[in-house]
Amino acid sequence: MTRPHAPQAPAYPFRACPELHVEPEYARLRREEPITRVTLPYGGEAWLVTRYDDVRFVLSDSRFSRADSIRPGAPRFFEQPVADGLGYLDPPEHTAVRRLLNRAFTARRVQAFRPRVQQIAEALLESPECSTPPVDLATAYAQPLAGRVVCEFVGVPYEDSEKFAPFFDAVVSTTAFTPDQIQAAVVGVQRYFTDLVAAERRDPSDTFFGELVRQNGQEGTLDDETLGNLGFGVVIAGYETTSSQLCNFTYLLLTRPERLRALQAEPDRIPDAVEELLRYVPMLSYGGNPVRATQDVTVAGRLVRAGETVVPSNNAANRDEQVFAGPDELDLTRRPNAHLAFHHGPHFCLGSQLARAELQIGLRTLLERRPSLALDVPPEQVAWKQGSVLRAPAALPVRW
Repeated sequence: MTRPHAPQAPAYPFRACPELHVEPEYARLRREEPITRVTLPYGGEAWLVTRYDDVRFVLSDSRFSRADSIRPGAPRFFEQPVADGLGYLDPPEHTAVRRLLNRAFTARRVQAFRPRVQQIAEALLESPECSTPPVDLATAYAQPLAGRVVCEFVGVPYEDSEKFAPFFDAVVSTTAFTPDQIQAAVVGVQRYFTDLVAAERRDPSDTFFGELVRQNGQEGTLDDETLGNLGFGVVIAGYETTSSQLCNFTYLLLTRPERLRALQAEPDRIPDAVEELLRYVPMLSYGGNPVRATQDVTVAGRLVRAGETVVPSNNAANRDEQVFAGPDELDLTRRPNAHLAFHHGPHFCLGSQLARAELQIGLRTLLERRPSLALDVPPEQVAWKQGSVLRAPAALPVRW
């Protein structure tokens, strides 16, 4: 007698959520199926984890591998292969590289750079691109702010951004570019940053990238190609994510005038507001980065077998009602706020403090210098990026 085939797990992501909404299924799954089978766009089935505590567990437990998650045939979200980098290393390799990066990317260096972030933000708002509304806030303010800040901090000449910035849209694409186009973009950017390593050796600077090259020279840990990849990873992470989030945050405030007015009246609340906006915004279009179990492990009462893929959803965890009161409400005074926007565990975001500085200063400067800031189109007419890893407006037309 032929046994019936088990039904295929539902496709995930479950649907294309518009704008900055989260998957409505998450709330039910947290209550009833905190770990459940889903089918990813490529490679087959995986486990989806949606509760905050379980997501933290998966992100921090050494039995889950990021490196194995990009092996050939592993369930994944994208057709094209993922570029190797710090985010896809496991200990002990990850530990050694992260230690090297931590020595170059210090809290003191970020704190000392905050006045420069302020200068860049003010100069952009006084630039010709921002002089006559309507203005596309994405191209006139958010993108150049993020680009200049990360380039100067890392030690990449901003005037060279025309050589590599056009590649960034392809690198973070899901469907907007073909796999061949994405691979060509990755190769082009890697070549630029490898050349930058050689330039740092000839003429050392006191930037993050210069310090990284010096530290590596003392330890002899990495080859030039790997150093270049690390520099590329820091720049693209700082450029794409921060510019997208600044636009997302501004859009949310402009569509919630009472919250906007409250922040304008009390700008010292902006650091707390930024933390809440980080929690509230589901930045990744696909929910969370997969990992693969290297041995049998129990998650949320279910056995995950060695070799199986798990998707810990940061988007779902940040709306967990067991951790955040009124999780679907945007509460700009929320404290405490232990969100997972910057990840958790060994892969906690290296640039979190620089991102916080940019978002706090960028948002405060905008609200103080442009007190009559408003959308120039109805909210429903704002166009959103399609086929991208990151959610953000394709353009954000504003006036003041």
